Amino acid sequence: MRTFSNLTKVQFKSGVSEIKLCDLKSRNSLSIAMMQNLINNITEHQNNEIVRAIVISAEGPVFSAGHNLKELAKGRETQENVFKLASQLMCSLIDCPVPVIAKIDGMAAAAGCQLVAQCDIAVCSETSAFSTPGANFGIFCSTPGVALARCVTKMSALYMLLTGLPVKANEAKSIGLVSKVCPSNQLDEEIMFICDAIKLKSRSVIELGKKFYYKQIREDVKKAYTLGEQKMLENLELDDSKEGLRSFTEKRRPIWN
Repeated sequence: MRTFSNLTKVQFKSGVSEIKLCDLKSRNSLSIAMMQNLINNITEHQNNEIVRAIVISAEGPVFSAGHNLKELAKGRETQENVFKLASQLMCSLIDCPVPVIAKIDGMAAAAGCQLVAQCDIAVCSETSAFSTPGANFGIFCSTPGVALARCVTKMSALYMLLTGLPVKANEAKSIGLVSKVCPSNQLDEEIMFICDAIKLKSRSVIELGKKFYYKQIREDVKKAYTLGEQKMLENLELDDSKEGLRSFTEKRRPIWN
């Protein structure tokens, strides 16, 4: 396990890179240093063919408390840096060629909730909770709302943004904020199950599919279908696609390139 400035730890095992937030003193706040670390951790080896998935987890009872409010109190230049880095971090999740999975065992608040909502898959423990309480401190969670609005229904997003009240794990699952809920002692097992399912697929096919997903959701449905037709044809030209079809007809497991 490698440590980065004592804020994150990275462990690589069986094709999965786990990035762990470990700034317990600030409740894993997304400080400037923390966000720079996360961007570096996510992008450092993402194009390594051995990497098949990235997991973001945290030490302690708080996944992330959001932005560091002490930094936001420092003035305009620091504030601009904070929000610029936050956008870069969220875009690094979108642009990452492999699936990024959030593993939550505790509270994810404000930009911490944004981080969860922007991941491709999120798995949380039964005791986890999520909130966007910025308005309580006079700072509406506008950027967390960007990820939230693309993840849950309007009523659920505005309930969280306007009231600041926390949403518990099972409710987060019902509104689409997380993919799965399980007991804390089964989190690692569930994450491994998901990663193993991803690793059975072709990396190039997963990369193509993820990139297209984020492209097509910006379009109206009719244009999305037109783009989808072309992407399916492009997909079929991949060596791994041809191997997948051969393996199906030959009734055997595919051997990905």
